Amino acid sequence: MAPIAHPDVLRTARRAVAALALAVALTLPASVVAQSSDDPPPIQREFRGVWVASVENIDWPSRPGLAPCDQQAELIAILDRAAALRLNAVVLQVRPAADALYASRIEPWSEYLTGAEGKAPSPWYDPLAFAVREAHARGLELHAWFNPYRAGLRSQKSPHSPSHVSRTMPSYVKQYGPYLWMDPGEAAVRKRTLRVVLDVVRRYDIDGVHIDDYFYPYKESVGGRELDFPDDRSWRHYRRGGGKLSRDDWRRHNVDLLVHELYTGIHAVKPWVKFGISPFGIWRPRNPPSIGGLDAYTELYADSRKWLRNGWADYFVPQLYWPIAQTAQSYPTLLAWWASENVKHRHLWPGNYTSKAGAGEASGWRAQELLDQVRLTRAQQGATGNVHFSMVAFLVDPDSINERLTAELYAAPALIPASTWLDHTPPTKPKVRLARARPAPAHAAGPGPEEPAPPAELLLQRGGKESPFLWTLRTRADSTGGWSTEIFSGATTRVPLAPGVREVVVTAVDRSGNESRPARLTVSR
Repeated sequence: MAPIAHPDVLRTARRAVAALALAVALTLPASVVAQSSDDPPPIQREFRGVWVASVENIDWPSRPGLAPCDQQAELIAILDRAAALRLNAVVLQVRPAADALYASRIEPWSEYLTGAEGKAPSPWYDPLAFAVREAHARGLELHAWFNPYRAGLRSQKSPHSPSHVSRTMPSYVKQYGPYLWMDPGEAAVRKRTLRVVLDVVRRYDIDGVHIDDYFYPYKESVGGRELDFPDDRSWRHYRRGGGKLSRDDWRRHNVDLLVHELYTGIHAVKPWVKFGISPFGIWRPRNPPSIGGLDAYTELYADSRKWLRNGWADYFVPQLYWPIAQTAQSYPTLLAWWASENVKHRHLWPGNYTSKAGAGEASGWRAQELLDQVRLTRAQQGATGNVHFSMVAFLVDPDSINERLTAELYAAPALIPASTWLDHTPPTKPKVRLARARPAPAHAAGPGPEEPAPPAELLLQRGGKESPFLWTLRTRADSTGGWSTEIFSGATTRVPLAPGVREVVVTAVDRSGNESRPARLTVSR
């Protein structure tokens, strides 16, 4: 990568961030900026996601072999922290290397969970079912993150289970440098990955399926010589069958087939489950002209621009892991390019290297860099959120990034942008009633000083057949005050009101992010 730019360039970039942030504020409706009209302001729409990586125990669990109660406690702490930061989605890695952090009949339990591949948690529980339930209880989406081809890492300590793909389909698994890798050129590999993903979609109430940037593996070298991926068998089979593509184009076509089959297969099972991809942040060098770096098109055989332009995913998270002022990999320049290629208007939520915050100037950057990147995302037309790598940053809180985010950018909750190409019909207006606790019996001696009104409680009920995924609640204490916003799980049926609340507005939100018409109540004194 290119070195960090000269300080003058950095100062120019900072001024650009400030100007863009001001431009965004000036274009917001007055109700959003001032929040003082009789009607509540619209709730901000922004994806605020975080990756929770299980590979090599980066984020969760903190080490292999933890007791299930400790695994659950760590996951609860992660979800609580995400909710406290007003994030709205967690992307949990459930298949790091042809293994499973959930109860699978296809692949073995992951070493990163229990310390030995194929060993189930004891006492038994299903981590993914637990994660989904607890995330939804906090109003968070839970996206299941899969690696489609990786089958083993050098860091693995336990032997592969008899049910691992390297044992059950050894001819389809290749040794490549320190990795075991399923050959993308084999139709059986594609079929297996699709089967694994759709099994999870069918059995778990997840909100999204997510794949990252590992397609064909990043290039490995031995003794200064670059290794080619060992796919001679599948290549010869393709050529004998009459295939005319060049080897590089054939490799890209193999990945294209998987991406498209995942997109159509997921929606055929559950139309509301979003499919997302987080490709390497540079499609090809010189696109746009100032950009340089790794060519994912030729090295990973990932034609991510094709997937974007064809709309083969519901959201794209290009990994823009570079600082704003780094010219050859400039965050705003790359973000603008991805937005310009998004002709199907899918969600564009860039990935940010949040774990670099507070790592020091030599190897990282200050929290201000990440805050500025989020501001630039908000200023970029067509980009509607960010995904942070990874959760450990928010657990460690380097350079007070948590406080900065919640005070400056995530001060209020946000709804995930609606996926209207999946479903554009809003839920029915909810039914909302006010209930009060019964007052205490009157004193026999007669009336005393005026007693405060007993506490009020909202009773929430769906208005039609569709159960809400979320409730939004906006309240204010009097006609001159500002509105406060809260977002709850759709399973919530009773919400206590704070003392002094006089006006209440409730909406229902469905799985695709569509919001109902508001139900409004006035609370008498």
